[in-house]
Amino acid sequence: MAKVAFLGLGVMGFPMAGHLAARGHAVTVWNRTAAKAEAWVGQHSGQRAATAAEAASGADFVLACVGNDDDLRQVCLGATGAFAGMAPGAIFVDHTTVSAQVTRELSALAAEKGLGFVDAPVSGGQAGAENGVLSVMCGGSAADYAAAEPVIAAYARICRRLGESGAGQLAKMCNQIAIAGLVQGLAESLHFAEKAGLEAGALVEVISQGAAGSWQMANRAQTMAENRFDFGFAVDWMRKDLGICLATANETGASLPVTALVDQFYKDVQKLGGGRWDTSSLIARVRALG
Repeated sequence: MAKVAFLGLGVMGFPMAGHLAARGHAVTVWNRTAAKAEAWVGQHSGQRAATAAEAASGADFVLACVGNDDDLRQVCLGATGAFAGMAPGAIFVDHTTVSAQVTRELSALAAEKGLGFVDAPVSGGQAGAENGVLSVMCGGSAADYAAAEPVIAAYARICRRLGESGAGQLAKMCNQIAIAGLVQGLAESLHFAEKAGLEAGALVEVISQGAAGSWQMANRAQTMAENRFDFGFAVDWMRKDLGICLATANETGASLPVTALVDQFYKDVQKLGGGRWDTSSLIARVRALG
């Protein structure tokens, strides 16, 4: 068992930190809004800290799940940041979805301080975090990954190293690119079924067993049919992620025409007031068009 700090207790981080405590790790949590850290301590075995540096002090592993590039920099750097509290040999594991650029920047700064760094964005949403079955895609040195993987296993169905620093974030971009097209296709399929007079449940039961089947269909088709969009991963966050994908595509020369189009469709959902709806809400836009 390890001494672990967890920074960021949102819809993902709160249950992820809980799984670490349930596995017997000694967990200290920190959150920008202290009330969330207090709530976590009230439900789990562990303690809270006043700053990220205090939480990281003496920890073998410091794990973070925050919002974006700027949030991650703030959590890592400065007198109250995690790097200030970490001892040489400790490993920072970042579960935030951020750019590969900031990952490489912070990984280099960590190395200067004798710290390990693993970028480890996750997929599986709020339900995956709560049930401890996330997919975790990692970048970093083989040694840092090997040390961190048994800790990450507390909330992972699968965890893999894809390469050096930044590879995990690039893999997460691939994940979001794939999801964008799938959800739009599913939204159009269900809308077509509605217009054609087919019952959504019976339709999905049949086509999900064939080549059209996907995680999105199995987990979101029924709720999309019922106009329920409250499953944690918000459109606002998806647009942040797709922005990272499109910016990186410009740098690498990759062509992402469908991703760029679906990003604009999510912009339309925001205009409908759905910024906090989950990503399956693309069907609301299709319905609004008639």
